[in-house]
Amino acid sequence: MHRTSFVTGASGLLGAALVQRLLKRSDQVVCLVRDHVPTSRLFLEPENYRGLILVNGDILDRQVLRRVLYEYEIDSVFHLAAQTLVGVANRDPIDTLKVNIEGTWNLLEEFRQYSASSKKTKALVLASSDKAYGNMLSESYDENSALKGEHPYDVSKSCCDLIAQAYKKTYGINLGITRCGNFFGPGDLNGSRLIPGTILSILRGHAPVIRSDGSLIRDYIYVEDGADAYVSLEEALFAPKKESLNVAYNFSYGEKRSVLEVTDRIIELMKSKMKPVVMNEAKNEIPAQHLDSSRARRDLNWKPTFGFDDGLVRTIEWYRRHQNDLKFNTV
Repeated sequence: MHRTSFVTGASGLLGAALVQRLLKRSDQVVCLVRDHVPTSRLFLEPENYRGLILVNGDILDRQVLRRVLYEYEIDSVFHLAAQTLVGVANRDPIDTLKVNIEGTWNLLEEFRQYSASSKKTKALVLASSDKAYGNMLSESYDENSALKGEHPYDVSKSCCDLIAQAYKKTYGINLGITRCGNFFGPGDLNGSRLIPGTILSILRGHAPVIRSDGSLIRDYIYVEDGADAYVSLEEALFAPKKESLNVAYNFSYGEKRSVLEVTDRIIELMKSKMKPVVMNEAKNEIPAQHLDSSRARRDLNWKPTFGFDDGLVRTIEWYRRHQNDLKFNTV
């Protein structure tokens, strides 16, 4: 085995791609799974996840986290578990804040104690978000931009990021923080999100729905490129010169795309004649987000393999194959 890796949030969009990437590296991979989600790639594509160890539990349960770390002698931790939907966060802020923030400090504290008791190097990669920066006040965010989330989900990511930095600064634990653009790719089970919702609407013969006015600007990254970004940071945390690393890194394509532009591109790639329905109902959304990823390219030698259009084509094909397996609504 290369390493023994522990992934929280493994049944989600990025988690499933990251787990597959780690298995290809010949890791032993242990995943914390709260719910059995039959439509997750972990279960839809069992041939790609042979040897995976699933632990049923909740990120809020420190005893489960402690047991996994010690029992499986974990080398690397990838913390992705979170409530990630802005709309859900707005409707249920308490649960979002609890899961995202308390779940993060639970894992950081257990990892702090575990790594201090070990004679071997351990590493933790923690998922923050571009949302942690809040409203963009300059041309793009770099890692020195202030963390100024304003709404429940954004604030939860700002808090998680700052708590992780405090653990790094105060206790010297070996961790890195990722701040990524909007992920897209196979296995996104949230039909309210733009890309899967648009693809499935077209496949089912419905006009795609845009909940905002279509002008929101986002910076995207295909999940396979995202998985490589996480592994690049993790491998750097084991390198002899890890002390020279920065604590946080942005990862994205660095390309500005409006919601309407993304929708139109999907329609074009799918050779559809559908016209989107613009609802203009979205609230508490950041108007524009654009990341500067030059630090990651310089320090980690990271660069994307796929890119936006290639990622969209692969994503469309996955939903085309699995459209009958996915029962969630797109409107």
